[in-house]
Amino acid sequence: MRRLLTGYMLFVLFATGVFSATVDTVNVFSNKMHKNVKTVIVKPRSYDGQTAFPVLYLLHGYSGRYDGWVRDSPHIKELADHYGIMIVCPDGGFSSWYWDSPVDSAFQYETFVSKELIGWVDQHYKTVPSREGRAITGLSMGGHGGLYLAFRNQEVFGACGSMSGGVDIRPFPNNWDMADHIGKQKDNPEYWEKYSVMGQLHLLTPNSLKIIIDCGTEDFFYQVNERLHEELLYRNIPHDFISRPGAHNRPYWSNAVKYQVLFFSDFFYNGKAN
Repeated sequence: MRRLLTGYMLFVLFATGVFSATVDTVNVFSNKMHKNVKTVIVKPRSYDGQTAFPVLYLLHGYSGRYDGWVRDSPHIKELADHYGIMIVCPDGGFSSWYWDSPVDSAFQYETFVSKELIGWVDQHYKTVPSREGRAITGLSMGGHGGLYLAFRNQEVFGACGSMSGGVDIRPFPNNWDMADHIGKQKDNPEYWEKYSVMGQLHLLTPNSLKIIIDCGTEDFFYQVNERLHEELLYRNIPHDFISRPGAHNRPYWSNAVKYQVLFFSDFFYNGKAN
């Protein structure tokens, strides 16, 4: 009888999600920006504080916030459980584009994400504290951020990705507050080269990073993603490029993130990505 009750209790616990991923919401202080930055940290149910886990840094888009992924795509908690990874979602500001702005000291998000946040997470959680245990990706502005930060910080991240990313900002000089952070394109054309993903390709060598790029064919960023794909091919940079029917919206990203997490899981555990 006791065995039957125990089995029933375990069934109830699993059915009600007691043994599912847990979500921490924390404040991480940025010395560079002199403020706390809210961050969501998803821990898989197997996290016990003893075993080290790899970490996926998952970035939100323009006008988003730290809790956007867990709120609008809650299945990322199941992905964390299934693949045995931690997922960290920092607040990237309304329109930071994850740059260290050359004109606004309040927006220094490259330093925050690639240095300050990494150090804080490694100090407070049991992680794999090396590039072999870190990947970064995101949607839209965060897709730009995922590639831009990884290309520029290859000692920190071993894999990176983008979903519907703004990977070339130059065709969009009047959009998404970018001029507020790097100046107007007509006045600062060199910044619009330097702060674009397309302007960072010279930093790559074959297999220096594992890269996955995904964009829907009806997305207004599709053409710049295609150009990035073609340029990477020209430079012999191995990468996965995925396109399918879809627009710049949450249903697309909620589906795309499943393929991205699978890719990063292969990188973390099997070394098979690319």
